Amino acid sequence: MSDSSSTEALLTILRALVARLSPGERLPSSRELISRHGVGPVTVSRAIALLAAEGAVVTRPGSGTYVAPRRVRPPAGGPDTSWQAVALAGREYDPAGEDGTAEQPADGAVAMAGGYLHESLRPTRALGAALARAARRPDAWHRAPTAGLAPLRAVFARTAGGSVGPEDVLVTGGGQGALSMLFRAVAAPGSPVLVESPTYPGALAAARAAGLRPVPVPMDQDGIRPDLLAEAFAMTGARLLYCQPTFHNPTGTVLAPERRGQVVDVARAAGAFLIEDDFARHLGHGRAVPRPLVADDRDGTVVHLTSLTKPASPSLRIGAVIARGPVMRRLRGMRLVDDFFIARPLQEAAVELLSNPAWDRHLRTLAVALRERSALLAGALALEAPEWTPARLPEGGLHLWVGLPPGQDDRAAAEAARAHGVAVDAGGRYFPAEAEGSYLRLGFAAAATPADLTEGARRLGDAARELGSAVRPG
Repeated sequence: MSDSSSTEALLTILRALVARLSPGERLPSSRELISRHGVGPVTVSRAIALLAAEGAVVTRPGSGTYVAPRRVRPPAGGPDTSWQAVALAGREYDPAGEDGTAEQPADGAVAMAGGYLHESLRPTRALGAALARAARRPDAWHRAPTAGLAPLRAVFARTAGGSVGPEDVLVTGGGQGALSMLFRAVAAPGSPVLVESPTYPGALAAARAAGLRPVPVPMDQDGIRPDLLAEAFAMTGARLLYCQPTFHNPTGTVLAPERRGQVVDVARAAGAFLIEDDFARHLGHGRAVPRPLVADDRDGTVVHLTSLTKPASPSLRIGAVIARGPVMRRLRGMRLVDDFFIARPLQEAAVELLSNPAWDRHLRTLAVALRERSALLAGALALEAPEWTPARLPEGGLHLWVGLPPGQDDRAAAEAARAHGVAVDAGGRYFPAEAEGSYLRLGFAAAATPADLTEGARRLGDAARELGSAVRPG
């Protein structure tokens, strides 16, 4: 029998076998097929390769050959992209990790989901003026330096304080892309990364996309616990901690003064980097904001991340990473691989915005509005849904972290809220592992007006009573 006829005969047998097996089941090994059907190894290899090309099986080196997911026949004349399920195998992506990108609320719904300011709270006029002035600059469309424009780096350095200088700053395209770059730069795929529990879902998604394994470290009312952090470093051998010391998302917690140095010391003793996500520095509610951890770090332990997106506009994709030592050289190298530089017109607009008195006026106005909205929503919730209890009245940020009564599921509560015309975030997605309870994250900055928050609380009260009657025995 020729090689081609042997291959065809074995193909017929294997196609019949694949048809009988379920997706994900393993085919006999090459050695078994050789012995069972009296063919050579080349014939087996060719047959398996042809089946893989047809999309019938998936080969996993070192593991074996498995039945591929069944193809669903597309509508007549439509494209067939089912082959991509095989090509993308092993590169899982968790869309639930996104934050602030949820579907738009239905018409008439009150927006309490997501992580951006309503347009009425944004400095729209100042942004437009800054962009217009930037566009008139003669060099506005020249190539920007890899690390970012010098004046912009200087502004970020002054904001960080301490001994941070412009040479320690790398301008980035917002915070999320910078976070993804940091995870890829600092830790190897398969490594653990310690995170607060709960934490920002976008960080969990970015870590997993980089091949890292998020490991939870519990928090209390004063922030991440240094004692349990030290245990986590010792048990996992992690070399990376991601945390939000100021106006933590989702809880609003500020890391206590006595813990701020402790957490850095624990990371330094473990020989680990600490990524300080300082996204909410400009979202305070009027009180003094603690210094960034990076301001008091001289050894390069802290890698600081900040952004203008939250206090300005979702489309002002300008942020910064502050780092010292070899890690900064690595980050600059990755910038050259990823995208060369951040668009100069947007950087020029950011410089114009930050150097104009309108920016400081906006931040003062925003602080008052956020403080009033936070207190209004908390007070209305206490009247309408007293069993849904905010963990605290935050001193900064955009959200209330609300605990649900025993027996109430956060996803069911979020669905009930949506059914009553309020878009909220279920709390389970903020935990890297098992949730310690049921929570909702309620935003007070995405609604159009304060009156909408009052109405939203009334609707949440209806949802809470409906859920309470459903879980009450008898």
